[in-house]
Amino acid sequence: MSKLIQENPWVWVVVLDPGGNEQFLGQHYKEEDISFIPTFLEKEEALKCLDHLTRDKEKKYEVQAIQYEELARDAAKHKFMLFILNGTGGVLEKIAP
Repeated sequence: MSKLIQENPWVWVVVLDPGGNEQFLGQHYKEEDISFIPTFLEKEEALKCLDHLTRDKEKKYEVQAIQYEELARDAAKHKFMLFILNGTGGVLEKIAP
């Protein structure tokens, strides 16, 4: 488990198409061929970071809370890592669920 999330089982993620065909906003590092879900410890940090994430400006996004274990299961199922980010997009921790 994450060093940062041990005492905080809820995290914040960006959700694409809330209320419809919801999915987590993922990112991809082409150079390293790594797909990851940006994950945040605080809602405010997620909101600050939205402009730093690659996304389709035409689509709707919403920051939502989710239990860490549920997110980790889904990320592992789809072969995504979890990156704990701060509000400027800096990586605090990389997690391979």
